[in-house]
Amino acid sequence: MSRGCKVATRAPRGEVGHFRRVRDPDDVAPFLEDAAHFPGGHSPEVCFPTCEAEVAALLAEARPVLVVGVQSSLTGGATPRGEVVLSSARLDRMRDWTRTGVSAGAGVILRDLDQQLAARDLYFPPIPTYDGASVGGVVSTNAAGAATFKHGTTREWIDGLTVVLACGEVLDIERGRVIAGAGDDVADGFFEIEKLDGELLRVPVPRVASPHVAKVSAGYGGGPALDLVDLFVGAEGTLGVVTQARLRLVAPRPRFMVVLVPLAGEREAVALARDLREETRRTWRAGQRLGAGAGSNADDMRGLDVAAVEYMDARSVQVLREDGVAERVGVAIPPSARALLLVQAELPADYDRARAYADLAAHGSARDARESGGPVARLCNILQVHGVLDASVPALPEEDERRRALFALREAVPEGVNRRVRETQQRVGAVVSKSGGDVIVPFDRLEEALARYRALIADAGLDAAIWGHISDGNMHPNLLARSAQEMDTARRVQLAIGKLAIELGGSPMAEHGTGRNPAKKALLEKLHGAGGVASMRATKRALDPHWQLAPGVLFDA
Repeated sequence: MSRGCKVATRAPRGEVGHFRRVRDPDDVAPFLEDAAHFPGGHSPEVCFPTCEAEVAALLAEARPVLVVGVQSSLTGGATPRGEVVLSSARLDRMRDWTRTGVSAGAGVILRDLDQQLAARDLYFPPIPTYDGASVGGVVSTNAAGAATFKHGTTREWIDGLTVVLACGEVLDIERGRVIAGAGDDVADGFFEIEKLDGELLRVPVPRVASPHVAKVSAGYGGGPALDLVDLFVGAEGTLGVVTQARLRLVAPRPRFMVVLVPLAGEREAVALARDLREETRRTWRAGQRLGAGAGSNADDMRGLDVAAVEYMDARSVQVLREDGVAERVGVAIPPSARALLLVQAELPADYDRARAYADLAAHGSARDARESGGPVARLCNILQVHGVLDASVPALPEEDERRRALFALREAVPEGVNRRVRETQQRVGAVVSKSGGDVIVPFDRLEEALARYRALIADAGLDAAIWGHISDGNMHPNLLARSAQEMDTARRVQLAIGKLAIELGGSPMAEHGTGRNPAKKALLEKLHGAGGVASMRATKRALDPHWQLAPGVLFDA
């Protein structure tokens, strides 16, 4: 494969038709707020292009543009501040199917993608916890989710992108083909983009480095030998309009086992997550020795293969009880539970329900999870060692209704918190908004981090629920302000929590991005330094000199 730092644009494909444009305030209103309930949204119109040519035509109008998917952003990044809203909803084609990949339009909804994948016995591993998001949205933020522990973030599963630049010309980028070159005047390299008129754009690589944690969504990628694909992944729509992504797939699709585990508290949850991580890493090492590859689902891998462990704290459990969620979905939560884990394990493709029950029957009383049985038995052994086996609620392969109920329980926590934020807004006004953190630390610092997060929250006297992807060390502290004064306090505490994550070797933005959130913008500079942010701004100027794309997202225009 030939490779270099230079790539040429092409003309956009398709015909410019009368694509839908709405200006009526009632039609525009649903696009003025994202899931962060970020205040002040306004826009003159919302446009629904259907092809590259229509995207380019919209950009040619030289007005500020904000690209949105389903507006599930938790950072205000999908809330317009006067820009024309470009909805990706009609860029929704899936094509060029193979056993290893598919080209998906930016508007494809992950739930629809997964249904198509399941029908073909295929799997896209990094689908985040919220499957109502769009392909363009997850590319835009380098989204991750529960299964990052095993599979990594979206970035690792993008083999190519089609991007309409602010100038209206199109880049087709294939992973591994365009790698940043070195230059004496650019510390970390550059890309060269040749436009249709022969003009050569020199795009500097940002002078930033990411902390060594499982996931980071904090501005542009950087460093030497950067792949051009990785410059656009996580750029939050500020460098170009992603219209299509080539997704790498896994075949065959694995079977899944999900177990809800009630626990006495946070310390017990971290201890169990640690053992599950260690046992899974033993399985991966054994798989490598057998030639199956790390995390393989090959039949000769009999060990436990956990892809994710989700955490819900005592306040989260209280939200579930107050809202009657357990009764509604038919899952019992013991009165003594002060924390919940949701363990998601992958099984070989032929590991059906009957085989899982046979494995379950093999479960003994051995204290060492490696001593007996297959993956189900080994998970049971670990739960028994921690004294929580009898209270756990499993969903084995083919028990789809039970599995959906367990995931519904997990999703009901942020839904319940968001509803409480909206109810507070109705009482006291827009001075109160969602205050959700997205912090990650190395797992071996997680217990310390949680204790220090708690101390900051307690000292401020705030109501808070913490949940997240405990297998990655990625937590979402949500502070529930009840007044304007508490909202100000919540902002200060979130800033302190983010700075603490950096101090402990992590990132204050793990999977949701930076968006328009002032605290996250401040943390972006804390993480990368003023020079790092300045270098990202230089990258944006090279590709978007008039600051047309998502102005105010990531950093102020």
